[in-house]
Amino acid sequence: MKTFSQLKKNLKQDFTGLKTIRVALLGDTATQFLVQALRATGYEAGYDLQIWEADFNQIERQVFDPSSELFEFNPELVILFQSSHKLLAKYNKSKPEHYQMLADNRLEEINSIVSAINGQLNAKIIYYNYSEINDSVFGNYANKLELSFPFQLYKLNYELVRLATQVHNFYICDLSSIQNQLGKSVSFQTSVYINTEMVLSIDVLPFVAKQTVDIIAAMNGQSKKCVILDLDNTVWGGVIGDDGLENIQIGSLGIGKAFTEFQYWIKKLKNRGIILAVCSKNTESVAKEPFEKHPDMVLRLDDIAVFMANWENKADNIRQIQSILNIGFDSMVFLDDNPFERNIVRENIPGITVPELPADPADYLEYLYTLNLFETISYSNEDTERTKLYQVEAQRSVLQQKFTNEDEFLESLNMLSLVEPFNKFNTPRVAQLSQRSNQFNLRTIRYTESDIALISNSDNFYTFAFTLEDKFGDNGLICVIVLKAKDKETAFIETWLMSCRVLKRGMEQFTLNTIANFAEEKGFKQLEGEYIPTAKNEMVKAHYANLGFENSGDKWILNLSNFKNNKCYINKK
Repeated sequence: MKTFSQLKKNLKQDFTGLKTIRVALLGDTATQFLVQALRATGYEAGYDLQIWEADFNQIERQVFDPSSELFEFNPELVILFQSSHKLLAKYNKSKPEHYQMLADNRLEEINSIVSAINGQLNAKIIYYNYSEINDSVFGNYANKLELSFPFQLYKLNYELVRLATQVHNFYICDLSSIQNQLGKSVSFQTSVYINTEMVLSIDVLPFVAKQTVDIIAAMNGQSKKCVILDLDNTVWGGVIGDDGLENIQIGSLGIGKAFTEFQYWIKKLKNRGIILAVCSKNTESVAKEPFEKHPDMVLRLDDIAVFMANWENKADNIRQIQSILNIGFDSMVFLDDNPFERNIVRENIPGITVPELPADPADYLEYLYTLNLFETISYSNEDTERTKLYQVEAQRSVLQQKFTNEDEFLESLNMLSLVEPFNKFNTPRVAQLSQRSNQFNLRTIRYTESDIALISNSDNFYTFAFTLEDKFGDNGLICVIVLKAKDKETAFIETWLMSCRVLKRGMEQFTLNTIANFAEEKGFKQLEGEYIPTAKNEMVKAHYANLGFENSGDKWILNLSNFKNNKCYINKK
């Protein structure tokens, strides 16, 4: 992690060409240095965070005045920082009979602030939760006493979590965990606070900014989707080819415990929806043996989506893994104990994340925890099936090689698609797909669940969620279309995004057939599409041209009077 002084050098860099995001920061303590840390960290993530900072302790005035500078600025994101120290000051000034109402009253204030922001802005909100302060009035008994300040603080953080589950555009940045990781002496310096009203120390600012920008990146489709694992001295201790199955180190004793706990963490990531792959310099049968036979292995072969064990260059193998998974290198994390192998991969695969693992395996997890590599703003049931989906995709690839005729292969898949409007059941996955889809995303618009609710309830929009299944299994919801009635004759394709897992199966043609027929039934004369280029979606640059749309300036037009359904081998379910 860079120091604050090192980060500040980014502020002198050229932000031209970076994605611009308007951010409003409102705090009840001094936030000037936090602004600098956020902008500097945003630069490293590829963002020009244009931050408007409210005056000190002006949250309520800015939020509850419809003509305030906050609403004039019209931010896309609002960051709110109400500190534990100011809350303690409020507690100290309260009457004893009101102590146990502190958390409830603050939560009511937060609810009012969020409602006021949502009433005026279409913005996402990040709220810093409360770092722990124990005023030592009741000692450890404070944990059992509702009127104590520590009890009220714990209660408030819990209620904030509950609020975040109910308000879809409201996200928590876990300041409390940052302080727990680094220690209070690092996070808070009394002399600085007394003299400057600055609660966050200079030393903690890079960590707070990093976690904040991680959330912003996840909101904008930047997320890690895959962990690629070396094996020897990374997943287990020792070298399987030399030491043999009985002598590698895993289990509950000694250093083997560190590797076992590491495997449990990796397994939890897989269960959350992170794809696991193996890239090991090994003979494949030898490398697979612990997964198949060792009783203490937590990870098994069915946890691994792609298994690459050979004696080839690891950078080349990772390129092969990428071609199979069809995700960007910037979505991948490579974990390897060997500094030489790490450097080879860094130098040859731009964009991939290669953490500098500590020399001692016992430190792997604590180090990886601090990196917060797998930030997300959504989770759906389909995430738990992600590894299986990629394993099934490998089966499809094997079958395809048996066919010389692509049409015959596609017909053999017996593909079916369920097409539905957005509803309460598919909304979480629609939001998630919009947030994570970068390559096949024509206009790269991100939706929260609250955005989707607004669209679904509007008479001006028509929504489509497509699933895809075949004889190998169900891919789940893989395509999203939002049509907007531009005028009586034109339906504008506001959003067209699709999972890259289902490319080259005719889903593009099936989707166009579906929306073109729908638009014609609604009395529209033409479909209008738009391609907005980004650094990641060049693969769909010719999408509309390939589907028969005619170019018209910066738009693409399809005349529905001349439209005939495209050939495809997908049937409606």
